[in-house]
Amino acid sequence: MYIPMRFDESRLEVMHALIRAYPLATVVTHSLEGLNANHLPLYLSQATSSYGVLRGHIARANPLALEVVDGIETLAIFRGPDSYITPSWYATKKETGKVVPTWNYAVVHAYGVLRAVDDASWLRRQLDDLTEHNESSFPEPWAVSDAPPDYIERIMAAIVGVEMVITKLLGKWKVSQNQSTRNQIGVIAGLKDTGLPESEVMASMVEARTKNPSQ
Repeated sequence: MYIPMRFDESRLEVMHALIRAYPLATVVTHSLEGLNANHLPLYLSQATSSYGVLRGHIARANPLALEVVDGIETLAIFRGPDSYITPSWYATKKETGKVVPTWNYAVVHAYGVLRAVDDASWLRRQLDDLTEHNESSFPEPWAVSDAPPDYIERIMAAIVGVEMVITKLLGKWKVSQNQSTRNQIGVIAGLKDTGLPESEVMASMVEARTKNPSQ
């Protein structure tokens, strides 16, 4: 991934926060038939790795299940907020006209070797952890134990666990750092005026970097 210096985000806690907030990863592997991409919700665990460990599950019917038996080099892409940025929001548009559209976004690329974990106890823990994480914001969180045990057993028989110890993390936060303060203020106002939840989140990200470039 191309990361200009001003867009580089190397702080582990910031990248981990995005992974936890947007856990649906695009998991890219190189199969016998070429590049393959699967979309999997992954749970981030600190475990024994300095970068963290990603855990999830896939259907046994998924061809990926056979490829990860002995481990396979993998890239997991976590995509955070993104927003189109119109030049009309820039203060310099009226002054010079030397502005163009762009797209703001935040992403994390996680690298490692994905392996299969065909163990019922491990799989149940993974299901509990993933469910608890994603249900935590609901007033009445659902738990795996809420479903009939025999039903959960049948579900578990049809899936296999996957785990990736992260060996490298890359973060890119493209949130108008390359614009003047006046243009950044215009972007923040423009994003908020759209009324879109995703734009509100991006406005907050731009605003945070405007007030404190190190954030």
